[in-house]
Formats: sequence, C-alpha cells, structure tokens
Amino acid sequence: MPTQHKGPVRANFVSQTKRFCKVIGPGLIVMLADTDAGCLLTAAQSGAEWGYKMVLPQIILIPVLFMVQEMTVRLGIVTRQGHGELIRKYFGTGWAMLAAFTLMASVIGALLTEFIGVAGVSDLFGISRWISIPLVALLLISIAFVGKYRRIEKIGLIFGFAELAFVVALIFVHPQMHDLVHGMITVPWHNSSYLYLVAANLGAVIMPWMIFYQQGAVIDKHLSVKCIKKEQTDTAIGTVITQAIMIGFIILFAAATAHSRATSLSTVGDLVTVLQPYMGYQLARILMGASIFGGSLVAALVVALAGTWGMTEVLNWPHSLNEKLSKKTVGFYGMYALTFVVSATISLIHFNLVKVTIAIEVMNALLLPIVLGFLLLLESRALPSHYQMHGVYKWTVIISCLLVMVFGVYMIGPTTGIW
Repeated sequence: MPTQHKGPVRANFVSQTKRFCKVIGPGLIVMLADTDAGCLLTAAQSGAEWGYKMVLPQIILIPVLFMVQEMTVRLGIVTRQGHGELIRKYFGTGWAMLAAFTLMASVIGALLTEFIGVAGVSDLFGISRWISIPLVALLLISIAFVGKYRRIEKIGLIFGFAELAFVVALIFVHPQMHDLVHGMITVPWHNSSYLYLVAANLGAVIMPWMIFYQQGAVIDKHLSVKCIKKEQTDTAIGTVITQAIMIGFIILFAAATAHSRATSLSTVGDLVTVLQPYMGYQLARILMGASIFGGSLVAALVVALAGTWGMTEVLNWPHSLNEKLSKKTVGFYGMYALTFVVSATISLIHFNLVKVTIAIEVMNALLLPIVLGFLLLLESRALPSHYQMHGVYKWTVIISCLLVMVFGVYMIGPTTGIW
C-alpha cells in the first residue's frame, strides 16, 4: 500500500517546490546585497583583530535581520504599495520627501563603497579603475532595460552567489573547531573597543535601502497574500545565508591571521596577501576577487533600485521594472541611471575610502531611527489587524528595532570622535 502513495506524494512535493521557486528571490537577493564589499572587509578586519570572538554577535543578529525585513514582506504584499508611497499616504508629503532624500544620500554613499570594491578588484588584475568603474556602471545601468523584474532578479542572484567563492579558501586555511568554540564562549564584553565594534555591527545590520528594496520587489514580482509564508521563508533563508557569509569571512581571516601579526585589512589586496601563504597568490586573488566583485555588483544593483523606487514612489511617478522605457517611465529609468552616473563619477574624482566610510556610517545611523520608526508605525496602521504582529512576537520586534536604532545613533560618537 505505501508504494501506491509514492507517486502522489512525489508529485505534490515537486508542485510545492515549483511554487516556492517562483516566489523566492526578493528576500534572498536583498540579503546577499547586505554583504557588500564594505561588509566583507569589515568582517575580515573583525576576524583579524578579534579572532573568533565576533562570531557570536553575528549569530545573534540573524533573528533581528529577519524580523525587520519580514515586515516589508507583509506591507508590500498586502497593501500593494511601496514604502515611500505608504509614508506619503499616512504621514504626508513632507515626511515622505525627508525619508526619500535621506535615502538617496545614503544610496549614493553606499554605491561609492561598491565602486571602491570594484576598483580594488580591478587593481588586483592590473586594470585601471578609470576603465573598470565606467564599464561596471554601464553594465548595471543596462541591466534595468533587459526586461521584467524577475529577469533582473535572476541576474542579481548570479552576481550575489559569486560571493560564495571564499568558501574554497576555508578548505585551504583549515579553521580549528576547538578555537572557534573557545572564541564564542570567551567574548570580551568588558572591552570597550570590542563593544564599539559590536555596536557598529548592530547599528549597521539594517541598511535603510533594504527596507525600500524588498517592499518594492515583492510588488513588482506580483506576489499575492497566499505567498506571504513562502516569501517569509525566502527572507529567512536569505538572512541565514548572508550572516553565514559574514561569519565565514570572520572565521577565514581569524584562522589565516592566527599565527601572524596582520591585523589591518583595509583593502582587497590585504586580504589576498594574508591568504597567499595558504593557497598561492593566483588562487587567493581569484577567490577574493570573485567574492568582493560579486558582493559589490549585487549590492550596487539592489541599492540603486531601492533608491529609485523610494524616490519615485514619493514623487508619485510610475516606478515598475515591468514597464518598458517610455515617456511615462522615463523619470524612473532616468533616476536609476543618474544614481550610477553620479556615484561612479564621484568615486573617480575623490577616492578616500576612510572619509567615504565615515560619511556613510553617519548617514545610515541617522537614517535608521527614521526608517525603522516609520516601518513600525506603518505595520500597525497600514495593515489589517489579522496581518499585523501580535503578542510576544510583536514586542520582541519592537524592542529589537529600538535597540538597533539606539546603537545606530550611539555609533555616531565613536565614528566621528564626538564622544
């Protein structure tokens, strides 16, 4: 008898898998974009400076990331309106414009770091940044014109999965499990320098553009309320993968620098130098180049779309990737292209990584209370009661968001030297 049921069970499994594959994407791509060039360099630096002691905080951040992003899933799918649109609808044009313009400033800053990552990789292979940056900008602008959102999403995922090239390096470096476990249970919470780094990670765990992107993406993908659970699963998978990448980078460079004095890893070339003794220069260059380049491209694509969606939603312009370039959509596509032109130009004219990083951290820290505050308010105002958070989960999310906002603002002081 059991054999008779294998056919229907297998068919049902295949059907469920196909339906899930049609939904998966927005959560995964936005999380892959979260581990961009700047984040990977930060993870490498954390591993070199603190060994395995930064692994536990990254694990703690997993539920925080998920809780914030899954709110955008419900808001986008149920209301069929983007984040900027909802702010304008419930709080007025003034607040919406403030959120949108601050978002665009953050987007331009984030794109600068992605182009810095591209330049770092091109330097590894002897290619001038005056060639690589314009070419990458042109590529990313062109992607928006290839067709519907789903096609663009697939291209972005291909870029993002290139980040996983670093996993091969882990095989060569051979991290020791005993050292990893010891590092996770001997966290120096009393050390002020360590706490600053933890605060920086908490303050930066939710990038403002992530909220705008995923809410716009689930709309452009035409997901229905029946897809909410599947899209939440997509977001959960993406959350685990992105934090696994961060943890993997920490472990990789904690192990690679365990027997050396190399603690300053500020460029892609520094990463290659540290790994060279374990696998040779050529392989180290290829693996790090692929990881940083992939992270930079997927982040640049997602960040630019997030900024464009946010601004055009507030301006009440047509803002769908499913509509081809026309007089009606020229504002949307023009703004998307302009973000790359401006950021690429600035990155070629002014290339001070330290100053750019400081400016971006400050902007994101200032933007977090605004964006997360609006997100929580919209979740309670824009959604019908049965789609809202309730009970213990609701208060867990609210407290987590408040902690992220506090740490984000707190990090302005150490970052700028104010306190």
